[in-house]
Amino acid sequence: MRITNRLPALILGLTPAVALLLVAASVLYGAKSIQPADVWQAIVHFDPSNVDHQVIRHSRLPRAFGALLLGACLALSGAVMQSITRNDLASPSLMGVLDGSVFAVTVAMIFFPTSGGLGLIGFSLVGSALGAILVFGLLRLIPGKGDPVTLAILGTLTGMFLNGTADALALYYHIPQKISYWYNARLYQLDPTLIKLSLPFAIVGLIIVLLLSRSITLLSLGEEQAEGLGVRTGLVKVLAMIGVTLLSGITVAIAGKIAFIGLIVPHMARKLSTRNSRLVLPLSAVLGGLFLAFCDIFSRFLNAPFETPIGVVTALFGVPFFLYLIKRKGGRT
Repeated sequence: MRITNRLPALILGLTPAVALLLVAASVLYGAKSIQPADVWQAIVHFDPSNVDHQVIRHSRLPRAFGALLLGACLALSGAVMQSITRNDLASPSLMGVLDGSVFAVTVAMIFFPTSGGLGLIGFSLVGSALGAILVFGLLRLIPGKGDPVTLAILGTLTGMFLNGTADALALYYHIPQKISYWYNARLYQLDPTLIKLSLPFAIVGLIIVLLLSRSITLLSLGEEQAEGLGVRTGLVKVLAMIGVTLLSGITVAIAGKIAFIGLIVPHMARKLSTRNSRLVLPLSAVLGGLFLAFCDIFSRFLNAPFETPIGVVTALFGVPFFLYLIKRKGGRT
């Protein structure tokens, strides 16, 4: 069957209903099953003395909405990175962006322990930018080696360096348990306050990349062609990476490092639509949120009654897909 532009419109139209179903499933099912009537009561008539109400309001609901937000941000970041680099292997988790955030959060926890929620988000954003600058700076030192696999290797090595440095600092200053949250994403410990504080950054990042969608589409055709069509490629790349930094940085601040969402979902979006970023970007955001919410629910049943770390679940999908991309065409778009 030939895929047309009607399919993305249908997916976007059905998104609210699917998201609502995933939120309902996320709230109802877990280590302790909760009745729908209790969920309704917790929303409209919250009783602080009721344990179920506490779980629903302060754990299950933030977790469900947080998974939708984080998945959307990571997938959108991956879609932008793949388009501007023309690299099928590009994603925040492979290009050192998330690792930079983890490193910066580690520094904040050690040297600025009273920085608070906004301070933590700020450090995470700076670390996200640091990771991207290191990878693309190193790439410029390798003449004629801008191919996708080289970029992926540089990103992986940079991530290993940043993670190793963060590990060493955490061990030296005796905070490995405290910082482990950001190394191993745990959606069941999401802080509702951090989610609220991160929303303005997510909105700004979303606006930036959506406003650039036409230029990103042209840039994905090649720099020379884009410049011939009037695109200021250098400015577009810088602004696009600022958007990626905002979207990726807040995900680490909220939940820690979640890999492979930004790698898998943009490819799904392109298969379901065209290579036009004005369709791929919003579709990536929608599918990313739904995909991470599904993975979060799946993690509760994979090894019930214990929860499987969300990073393990995303890796179950991501690692085979990553190997498939390398085997198929070495990451070339």
